[in-house]
Amino acid sequence: MTRVHIWGASGYAAAEAIRYLEAHPHVTIVTLESRSHAGAALADVFPLLRASAHHFDESGATLARVAAGDVVMTAGAHNEARSIVPSLLVLGARVIDLSADYRFDANAVYGFPEQYREQIADARLVANPGCYPTATLLAALPLRRIGTPTQLIVDAKSGITGAGRAPSVASLFAEVSGDIRPYGLGGHRHQPEIEAQMAALDLHAPLVFTPHVVPIARGMLVDLYAVFDRTLDPLAVAEAYAQAYASNPFVRVLSADRTPSVPAVVGTNDAELRVDVIGSTVRVICAIDNLGKGAAGAAVANLNIMLGYPEETGLHARAILA
Repeated sequence: MTRVHIWGASGYAAAEAIRYLEAHPHVTIVTLESRSHAGAALADVFPLLRASAHHFDESGATLARVAAGDVVMTAGAHNEARSIVPSLLVLGARVIDLSADYRFDANAVYGFPEQYREQIADARLVANPGCYPTATLLAALPLRRIGTPTQLIVDAKSGITGAGRAPSVASLFAEVSGDIRPYGLGGHRHQPEIEAQMAALDLHAPLVFTPHVVPIARGMLVDLYAVFDRTLDPLAVAEAYAQAYASNPFVRVLSADRTPSVPAVVGTNDAELRVDVIGSTVRVICAIDNLGKGAAGAAVANLNIMLGYPEETGLHARAILA
């Protein structure tokens, strides 16, 4: 059994990771460190984990208990992971960071398995992607097989858990209910991450990115429009997407009579894609769970790849309520 620790364990993504890990046949949870909830029962903080017997551990518990060969998921607030990750690596642990701290760090492997599976397998430090970049990259990855677009337009909508488990979130639902709210229009923090990964895919095209928050608890729908300088063959585009994800256990490319559904992917590490060609434009619609494929599900998939387990191990569980 692989020993797993979660540092910063009281956030939404951490709770989802705990749910997956408790169903994982090859891991055991050793530490759930939380500065704000030390000593509290997990069941009292997250009702969906009411059956869990775990309690939150005090600050410092992860470093005190970690051993060589363990895996640590760092799930604290952004700009906090760098205070502990170097020490964890020195102690011989392998780290999966769910914050944004290492996504541009050359010493970390970007944790997007569809592109970097081989590098993740050998990594000691994996930087888990953000939820918006995950959905956008899933929609864009097969475009490399078609050519280079002249323009990329992303219209994205996320549930409110994408804002994190902060005190302000309780009031946010009342403010967002009945509304679809664009935000970050002057420069969303995920846009540089998306642009960097697009460049890594050789998709060097100007990007217009418009994120919205919508009044659902969790889930994400991204519409990607890739504009080319020529009329495209719909069959060739469809084949590019089918081939790109033919052996992927989590990505479903839907037929033309079906549409990606947020309820279909909530509580899972799944993604649904629909691809259409309108003249010189490829439209791709992608649905994921921002807490699943966009965070904790991807972290567990990366853990599996790092440890040599089948990628889908422990990821068949589904949230009962959303």
